[in-house]
Amino acid sequence: MTKQADFKRRVRARMAKTGESYATARSQLLAEQPGPADSSPDGMAAALHVSNGDATDLPGTGLASRVLYWRDSLHEGPVPAVGPEELRQIRAAFLAGADADDRAEGTEMFAERDRILEANRDGEYVLWFEADLYDQLQIIQILARLADLGVPARRITLICIGEHPGIARFGGLGELTAEQLRELPGTNACARLTPAALQLATHAWAAFRAPNPEGLRAIAGTRSGELRFLGEAFDRLSREYPATRDGLSLTERRILAAVADGAAEAATAFVRSAARETRPYLGDTWCFTMMDRMAHAAVPLLHAEPATRPVNRGTGLHLTDTGARVLAGVADHVTLNGIDRWIGGVHLRGHRVPWRWHDGTESIARVSEESQGPHHATS
Repeated sequence: MTKQADFKRRVRARMAKTGESYATARSQLLAEQPGPADSSPDGMAAALHVSNGDATDLPGTGLASRVLYWRDSLHEGPVPAVGPEELRQIRAAFLAGADADDRAEGTEMFAERDRILEANRDGEYVLWFEADLYDQLQIIQILARLADLGVPARRITLICIGEHPGIARFGGLGELTAEQLRELPGTNACARLTPAALQLATHAWAAFRAPNPEGLRAIAGTRSGELRFLGEAFDRLSREYPATRDGLSLTERRILAAVADGAAEAATAFVRSAARETRPYLGDTWCFTMMDRMAHAAVPLLHAEPATRPVNRGTGLHLTDTGARVLAGVADHVTLNGIDRWIGGVHLRGHRVPWRWHDGTESIARVSEESQGPHHATS
């Protein structure tokens, strides 16, 4: 079937669905088609370029005269469905409390970031991001904000990659030279967005910030030619919910498994657990924080040495008896120790939580309190 014949078929299918005339259905479909991204130096230079961090040498490409770096680990801490100003305050307070605001910028950084994004609302945007969960959450936050500002999809170009020729385990755009970055706009990794992609991002952002995780599964199951890594990222996000079998998130289980396999120091446990990720997303600071929680829980899963200091790279680790039992699935971490963790807009708190990851269905399931009976163990 030729492209023209395929397009006519899509027009007729839309007519049957909407009752529109042929001309109206055709014009609507044409409006939804992405136009070719303007990858010329002049076209790129006129845009506001947005990326995930200043390790990416966008200025060195000669394509970007204005660059905005988006900084926030949205996979950690509260991201509730509140207005922009309140969200800035919540995120700044969380990052400061977690000792993760290494630039000590606070709410001023978030306010300036949002101001720059909005000030360009009549211009073009080029987004440079990667396939991992960290970046995918930033993408949908940015796109949802641009949709709120009324920016048409056709003025947004997304450059997003999950791999690069010659790099066995691609870690991010920061690994690429300015010359390699300069080549990306001419590849299939670069595309102007369609209204459908902008709508999907908006729905995904709302699902992520909702007070329950019921919308995550639908996003995890999406397949988008433009937001092609979004479904995978939401599947990974969902696996951070405590599992029905042991009360562990996937990251926690991988940490315990690494220690059980002989990782005697926190740095080694981090490297080994991270090596099992399809896409690297969790930095060592956040990973050490998870280790610290498990080491200082009411019923510890890890023994840390020295025990009087927060876990860091050189901290010695080994499993407690309880940690071994939880890893084996015969004790439940949440039932034993409770949980106090935000995942997007969901606050998981207490010794019995209504939402668990279910390995059998590979989805988040609602569970009753009766099914979360007590597990007894000693450290």
